[in-house]
Amino acid sequence: MSLFRTTITVRFTERVVEYVDGACTRVLQPGRHATRRHADYRSVLTIDRIETVAPQEVLTSDGVTVRVTAAVRWGVDDAQRFVEAALDPSAVVYLAVQIALREALLDVDSEAVVRHARRALGTTITDVARAAGDEVGIAVREVVVKDVILPHELRSAYAELVTTRARGAAQLEAARAETAALRSMANGAKLLDEHPALARLRLVQALPPGSRVELVTPE
Repeated sequence: MSLFRTTITVRFTERVVEYVDGACTRVLQPGRHATRRHADYRSVLTIDRIETVAPQEVLTSDGVTVRVTAAVRWGVDDAQRFVEAALDPSAVVYLAVQIALREALLDVDSEAVVRHARRALGTTITDVARAAGDEVGIAVREVVVKDVILPHELRSAYAELVTTRARGAAQLEAARAETAALRSMANGAKLLDEHPALARLRLVQALPPGSRVELVTPE
């Protein structure tokens, strides 16, 4: 019998699952632990990580195919379940996000996807991903929709629409300014008609310096 017992040190970013005769006997928390003879140990990294879902081509309700990318932030919450529930636990969450993206956009048109995708889809997809993660020991913190890419033709059409709206707004503002100027001139002309003395004063002010004014007395 050996007089020495070996130990294992578990870092704060991991958990270690101990198996004896193929059965899980304990999950080692951070710290130093004495090992058991004939035991197998599986180290599981628990620190959060970010995984980007490859661009998904999704058909919207108005028949437009858009490319959507998402990012998933997750960490291991149950080390034993993470080891035992699936060969590739993260792939379970990955697949759930892919399917959720497609289903979430079935009833949404392309314009709504561009305007509201990040807010509206993020919460829905996060809920689905969390449910899938719970089954394999993964805690999904958040799913974020990163990019929504429209077809080139549609992007050009939206850019032209924005340009047209901006041009129309500028023309409207110019018309308003011109109308205000004409209204001011009309009010000024009416005031001069009603007050001849003011009209003569305005005329004198408009003369160049050094000019002489001759008053003509009507016969």
